[in-house]
Amino acid sequence: MIEVTSFAGRSVALFGLGGSGLATARALMAGGAHVFAWDDAAPSREKAQAAGIALTDLSAADWSTFDCLVLAPGVPLTHPEPHWTVRAANDANIEIIGDLELFARERRVRPGIGGGAGNDCPFIAVTGTNGKSTTVSLITHLLKHAGRDVQLGGNIGTPVLALAPFVPGRTYVVECSSFQIDLAPGLAPDIGVLMNIAPDHLDRHGSMDNYVAIKTRLVAAGRNAVIGVDDAISAGIADQLDDGLGRVRRISATHAVEGGVYADGTVLYEVVKGEAVEVADLTGIDTLRGAHNAQNAAAAFAALRLLGLDADTIAAGLATFPGLPHRMEIVGRRGKVLFVNDSKATNADAAQRALGSFDRIYWIAGGRAKTDGIDNLTDWFPRIVHAYLIGEAAERFAATLGDAVPWTMSRTLEAALGDATRAASADTHGEPVVLLSPACASYDQYSSFEERGDAFRAAVAAIDSVVA
Repeated sequence: MIEVTSFAGRSVALFGLGGSGLATARALMAGGAHVFAWDDAAPSREKAQAAGIALTDLSAADWSTFDCLVLAPGVPLTHPEPHWTVRAANDANIEIIGDLELFARERRVRPGIGGGAGNDCPFIAVTGTNGKSTTVSLITHLLKHAGRDVQLGGNIGTPVLALAPFVPGRTYVVECSSFQIDLAPGLAPDIGVLMNIAPDHLDRHGSMDNYVAIKTRLVAAGRNAVIGVDDAISAGIADQLDDGLGRVRRISATHAVEGGVYADGTVLYEVVKGEAVEVADLTGIDTLRGAHNAQNAAAAFAALRLLGLDADTIAAGLATFPGLPHRMEIVGRRGKVLFVNDSKATNADAAQRALGSFDRIYWIAGGRAKTDGIDNLTDWFPRIVHAYLIGEAAERFAATLGDAVPWTMSRTLEAALGDATRAASADTHGEPVVLLSPACASYDQYSSFEERGDAFRAAVAAIDSVVA
């Protein structure tokens, strides 16, 4: 745990007692803060009490006695409307922050730790619409491969304040969602990484402009910035922040860049003093298959070069990356048929990355649609042999596919897998792939994309003659 000493003796209202909220309450209490915690959900309050966290009904509290409100990232700050605690904090004129801001402040006040010139405790923060989780996991893997002391957390798995305490030489790799950045005005990593930007979470941020501004904040405040330039918005941010002094490193999976790392097919090149030098080859690394993973690898490579790792060490570590569950996860093979779990693809932009990685696809798609639908996937339709549609979005997706792609209204994941397996097994061309890449949230039929992916993996394992 990272004890938050910067609020010692002060009164802190804390709302939201999920995983990150509980970790934040513990960290504040351990650092000497007076914590007044609450959650609208009774099960969350009961869990907090069982963990020894005292509860205060904030709806009946005197907000003038609080120094700040620490808000869980899942609680609306501005849209679709501010949560009632946000309105109360604004009325009392107290600041509203999150656990990522507490992490950043605590790191700054620790002597010899706060990101000094000696990199005593380096901090790499990664954001973007897609690719965040793979990139932070890859950076962490490469650091461990190089023998470094590293902690991974934030929006992936471990709450940031539940990570091991600050010690010199320990590197923190943190995945940052837009919700977390919105609650972290003082965020200033040693290396800020922006992977890409596509429409997402607009219901929580109100507009695309707001969403872009929040993502930009992370790289604008960082000592160094690594920015993917394969989408126009991110490329514009790189141009905006580039001061000509080498602070901005561009990455790309589609074209050469100046002063950064790019992929030409499966080969990575680093541009050094205007010269492109081949530094790694991703050929044969199944966990880094596809152009999107080439971008992830380029981002990791660029960030770690800024941290001082040599190119050969990074290249050697790439070859042993195990990949992540639910992200282009190869879960089984039956003869020539490959089964791929990409349940994490909860929007069309993420699904596009999977569709671009295979040639003969039996596509399982659908769920609870986000605002963008699949209209932007038409360029990838020729790779789809047949689509099997599930969940609330089935009719909408069928209308978009029209006559361009044969489709079946399977409705459920289990039915879709059975339909796709039979068809793919009869395919006599190439390597057929049964791909779960829903382009949708899971909440119509599953509680999370992890639960959906686990169900797919278990159902594949139950198919006769499948090899895991």
